[in-house]
Amino acid sequence: MEFRVVELSFSPERAPRVGSRVRRAVEPRYRVDDSKLSRYDQRNLIFNRIFSDQSWPGFMRTEEERGLQNIAEARPGYDRVDYALAEASWTVHDVWTDAFSPRRLLRPGGPSLMGDRWHRDRYEVRNVADMTRKLKRAAKLYGASLVGIAELDRRWLYLNRRFDLEPIELPEDLRYAVVMAIAMDEVGIALSPACPAAAATGVGYSMMAFTASCLAEFIRNLGYSALPAGNDVALSIPIAIDAGLGQLGRNGLLITPQFGPRVRLCKVFTDLPLEPDEPIDFGVTEFCRRCRRCAEACEVEAISKETEPSWTPACRSNNPGALKWYVNSERCYQFWCENGTDCSTCIAVCPYSKVPSRVSLEEFWG
Repeated sequence: MEFRVVELSFSPERAPRVGSRVRRAVEPRYRVDDSKLSRYDQRNLIFNRIFSDQSWPGFMRTEEERGLQNIAEARPGYDRVDYALAEASWTVHDVWTDAFSPRRLLRPGGPSLMGDRWHRDRYEVRNVADMTRKLKRAAKLYGASLVGIAELDRRWLYLNRRFDLEPIELPEDLRYAVVMAIAMDEVGIALSPACPAAAATGVGYSMMAFTASCLAEFIRNLGYSALPAGNDVALSIPIAIDAGLGQLGRNGLLITPQFGPRVRLCKVFTDLPLEPDEPIDFGVTEFCRRCRRCAEACEVEAISKETEPSWTPACRSNNPGALKWYVNSERCYQFWCENGTDCSTCIAVCPYSKVPSRVSLEEFWG
């Protein structure tokens, strides 16, 4: 399969202004129709449909067949070393299965530092602002590039769990969502759709697992409840918007002022008293109306080129009820299968991502 070479440089009139003004917004920067919006049913998740939906071409397809062929051909960016790098990057996320545990984690070697009783007494939070500041500092220490807090909007909870499809209901006292963004390596992402970009993604997911679990344990050590989550429990992007981390872009991803869409999101739901952040607006919707770089760079035209966002979903895996540029995730996943690994081109070409305009494999490995 031949791939287009994507030129990442962009003309000044299409680039966001450096230091674009970030304004606090009274309301979240999205529009929903509550008569059409419902909690997302994970039976429609593209990764579930691979094994359950015989009606689309992605049924029972994976990246493995093409990936093995890439290795055999030793294609630049897709050889044995490149795949070894990408596969290893997911280690913490895929192997440490307790990372998103709803309960305090057991220490196999026994209690560390303070024993196993002290954390059961609830710490009295006398100054919520001070507690919020310290929690955010802890999140940054554990690896978060950005952190924001939102009062949980339960419309964004998934209807059911991904693997067993059991209903999801969070206790009412879990009022707050601490949302963390993990910035991905800009040089790796710039090489999308080759394996170094997949490795940057995998490291992002492994950092999600590490960061969210550490922050959850921090909260539990104070005697409060904490439920860490990656791409599960609830939709990350609208909660991140509520928490003031960014706005929704044409590519269907969160655009942050600091890193654009070059982030992975995780969250911790908690009853620890915290001060929520306010949503922000820095002109993303207006910019995306003009830009279209992600749509033009997408090799399977999975991203809308329309000037205005729409209420009409692009495929079954979309959730109706929001006004946005819907992404056809069916086409996106089918490209992954043809490519032999995942793709981050819509992130790489976004002017907000601030990745190098030209980079080579030699420079990445250099």
